[in-house]
Amino acid sequence: MMRLDIITVLPELFEGPFNHSILKRAREKRLVDLVVHNLRDFSTDRHKRVDDYPFGGDAGMVLSIEPIERALNHLKSQRAYDEIIYTSPDGLPFNQAEANRLSTLKHIIILCGHYKGVDQRVRDHLITREISIGDYVLTGGELAAAVIADSVIRLLPGVISDETSALMDSFQDRLLAPPVYTRPADYKGWKVPEILLSGHAGKIENWRYEQSLERTRKLRPDLLEEYPDKD
Repeated sequence: MMRLDIITVLPELFEGPFNHSILKRAREKRLVDLVVHNLRDFSTDRHKRVDDYPFGGDAGMVLSIEPIERALNHLKSQRAYDEIIYTSPDGLPFNQAEANRLSTLKHIIILCGHYKGVDQRVRDHLITREISIGDYVLTGGELAAAVIADSVIRLLPGVISDETSALMDSFQDRLLAPPVYTRPADYKGWKVPEILLSGHAGKIENWRYEQSLERTRKLRPDLLEEYPDKD
């Protein structure tokens, strides 16, 4: 079973994403142990402050190193962690390959950035990886942590009932997924491609690959530039 710990100043933001649908079932089936920690619980300040003004007079507030190290030390005293991730807009871009890699690990911590970020010494000495979910800035790293958790947990064996479905997702083979259809086969004259009704598995598979390639060329040509063998 994977153990995923999330450290945040806003634990209530995770109540929705983690208590519904696939993630909820994964927790109920004990396929993942997902634990959210309030960083303020590790503050020694009587007001439970975990931030302070930055040196140099810059605007905004910065998460302090002391409560973060205390939280990490508390967790690391209980088990060895494979990755300690910090969510940051200037981290490594998160993609399907990284989700696949993380899904093979046993113990992961995600530290959510907030305000103007964390004391740089946290990044220099306490974490093992920085991840960004896109080239934009959020008010905090909680939504990014939820995205990473969802993307990783759905790949764990047994989480999705039809595990082959995850293997056909966009980006698994560095291509966008092909179009999908369901009943009715003819809706207001808008028809499902005949090949999908043929029952010929080989032809259907070839059609899906060609559609994936065409959609990738049209919508995300950068993927083919990065992986020219797919062109």
